[in-house]
Amino acid sequence: MNETILFQKNASVVTAKGKKIGSLERVVLNPATKVVTDIVVRTNGRLFTKADKVVPIHLVDQTTASEIVLEDQAGELQYFPYFEESHMVEVNGSEHNNQTKTEGPLVYGYPQVGAMFAASPNDQVITETEQNIPEGTVAMKEGAKVITAEGKHVGNVERVLADPSIEQVTHMIISTGMLVKDEKLIPIRWVSRIGENEIHLKVDKKSVEESDTAPIPG
Repeated sequence: MNETILFQKNASVVTAKGKKIGSLERVVLNPATKVVTDIVVRTNGRLFTKADKVVPIHLVDQTTASEIVLEDQAGELQYFPYFEESHMVEVNGSEHNNQTKTEGPLVYGYPQVGAMFAASPNDQVITETEQNIPEGTVAMKEGAKVITAEGKHVGNVERVLADPSIEQVTHMIISTGMLVKDEKLIPIRWVSRIGENEIHLKVDKKSVEESDTAPIPG
């Protein structure tokens, strides 16, 4: 693997043989340790829908500014779990009956065809969605908003850089500015909280504006 693991927004994901099988959708990391555990790859699903698959980080062979190359054993991801799986559950009053009612995931609102079931007149059916990622981790979207200590939106995540020896994030590169775009290098020590859609910083807007323009650390 190269000296820096580079997760570029919308990077192509290719097999060991060079076939494109999807694009990077999310980076899964532990918000406490900043260790990357998985990536989420958007692939072509059934009937031309899009399906997100979870790929463990140890199956990433190398990365560039435009591509993520997987190990040979990853294949074309057909046997990897979906990022989100939804199940229909009967609810009687305010209590669940703890019985899953579907097989297979709902992919972006399009349920797969499965066995039909009949609920009693007093039953309410709801859909519960679970993410197939390690407990305690967050699936951060590429392009997540970056919020300063005083609550200002200063940019969006373009790249995530990690140390391959420990698979730990070291920096984030964010795009700033409305008309004239600039890229800033944000050390991970500046990050106070990581969510799916937002990254919160310990520093103010001025610190971001005065930070280094984004070379990729070697």
